[in-house]
Amino acid sequence: MLVTLSGCAAQLGGSPGVWYAQHDGIAPRQDRIYVCHAFGCARKTPVDFSAGDRRKLAGILAKGRSSAAAERRAIAEAVAWNEKRVAPIVGSANDQGGYDLRNSGVPGQMDCIDEATNTTSLLLVAARHGYLKHHAVASPVARGFFIDGEYPHATAVVTELKTNKPYAIDSWPYANGVKPVVQDLDQWFAYLPDPAG
Repeated sequence: MLVTLSGCAAQLGGSPGVWYAQHDGIAPRQDRIYVCHAFGCARKTPVDFSAGDRRKLAGILAKGRSSAAAERRAIAEAVAWNEKRVAPIVGSANDQGGYDLRNSGVPGQMDCIDEATNTTSLLLVAARHGYLKHHAVASPVARGFFIDGEYPHATAVVTELKTNKPYAIDSWPYANGVKPVVQDLDQWFAYLPDPAG
């Protein structure tokens, strides 16, 4: 298990830009994100942040100014808000959480690659505007590689600035607009349950 965890931890430190290139995504440009859907970023729908959207995002993340733990809770709220915000444009209001290959290729449905990419895009926009105080946006990472008997799964990642500790921000297990799993990345790699239940 230690070998697996050390290999997974080695994924950290890469640039989010490399993730986009490797997974057919498009990095945010100014206040435009390209929402991945239909599994594996097969479709990319551009969605702009209006001035009102930016104010709303700033307000949500401002709830986390008091501590890193509070900011992670605010990040979870921001991810859920953004999923609801983009749903009418992308057609993702009925996106199902978790592993469901029946929805592969269906516009508006998202696998973990889509979810990790979209969450990273949101967080990069937030960071560019200075809305994150306690965390930096890291590249998504993946676990499970078939050879270990597990199906591959990816998550967005933030790193706490004070401790350099990484945290998974994993919106894939839940349906559209539900707060993501936010947990210590080592726990996520070890397949431990979400501490929030």
